[in-house]
Amino acid sequence: MAHPVSPLARPFPELPAIAGVTPRVARARYKEWDRCDLSFVELKAGTSVAGVTTTSKCPSPEVEWCRSALPQGQARALIVSAGNANAFTGGKGRAAVQMLVDTASTQLGCGPQQVFVSATGVIGVPLPQDKARAGLEAAFTAEPCSWRALTDAIGTTDTFAKAATTSAMVGATKVQLVGVIKGSGMIAPDMATMLGYIFTDANVAPGLLQQMLSDANTRTFSCITVDSDTSTSDTVLAFATGQADHARLETMDSPGADAFAAALADLCRQLAHLVVRDGEGASKFIEVRVTGAASDDSAHRIALSIANSPLVKTAIAGEDANWGRVVMAVGKAGEPAERDLLSIRFGGVEVAAQGVVVEGYDEAPVAAHLKGQDILVEADIGLGDGRATVWTCDLTHGYISINADYRS
Repeated sequence: MAHPVSPLARPFPELPAIAGVTPRVARARYKEWDRCDLSFVELKAGTSVAGVTTTSKCPSPEVEWCRSALPQGQARALIVSAGNANAFTGGKGRAAVQMLVDTASTQLGCGPQQVFVSATGVIGVPLPQDKARAGLEAAFTAEPCSWRALTDAIGTTDTFAKAATTSAMVGATKVQLVGVIKGSGMIAPDMATMLGYIFTDANVAPGLLQQMLSDANTRTFSCITVDSDTSTSDTVLAFATGQADHARLETMDSPGADAFAAALADLCRQLAHLVVRDGEGASKFIEVRVTGAASDDSAHRIALSIANSPLVKTAIAGEDANWGRVVMAVGKAGEPAERDLLSIRFGGVEVAAQGVVVEGYDEAPVAAHLKGQDILVEADIGLGDGRATVWTCDLTHGYISINADYRS
């Protein structure tokens, strides 16, 4: 069942081609739908790869394969299956992954650990090898596709295609970065069901690329939540083809490394925000800022407590300035906090401070802020210098509607 496009959707951007990246899509027909659901991205020999994966203790075989292959640091292909997560599928699931890897590595004449795989969709159903093989073989001979076609092919419950681009100057050379991502529900930090792929023509050593991606992930993908549920399949992979004409970035001391790292972090932030804007049933994009906490980690946990609270999220959905629910969420976080030092703001307007509502509080500007689509909630704990920002969305009946019929 198709669901309405999120009111928070952003238009699909114009994206540059990335030298050394050739995307193709095909129909594996994992589900009864009329669309491409298998993606095959061929990468130039010598491409560096880095990745971050779910913290779930029940990861898919695809996630396990990526973890085993990432230390090699080289990639020639990416395969993504949509409509079937192939998670919690035992030996059959692992055999399907091995088949895809072996088929692609034979086609490209590369080692199996240079082939990366992902899958997303229903948990508990083994990826059908016959459909997967037929789809992959069809992709081998398909015409190269657009970034939009690739983004559409990796989606499941997404209501709009999500992608972003940025660039950086490395010396005198402009390098390009493009990212595509899918994710709408089962979104929680560490990471947030989310599959993201970043492609750049920059020449970056695998170890440095991994360091940069891990740092960016901490501040972006691990700071978003839709429903507090962590997927079995979450994966973000970054591929650097090395086709740009600049000296290889080996360490953060390499000329241009800072600029590239900043661009990568910016791209990850853009992609993370797009996932929240497509949160299942979302009508509000919410930024939660916590300051004055005992530490940054403490601030992060408090921010997540606020962002994941169904009571906070439903109040914002109803455009209700119920600041008491934010107080509740701070108090239940299990982090250092003192009631009489706490202050709360909505849209920059202080509503409560030092344990009580502010004197002369006028709810009108807060109510006006809550009628918008972009909502800011701030909590200052008053104990220290710790700070954190988390992004989430509101909770509406649409979330129930989407997930109640997910398998149909």
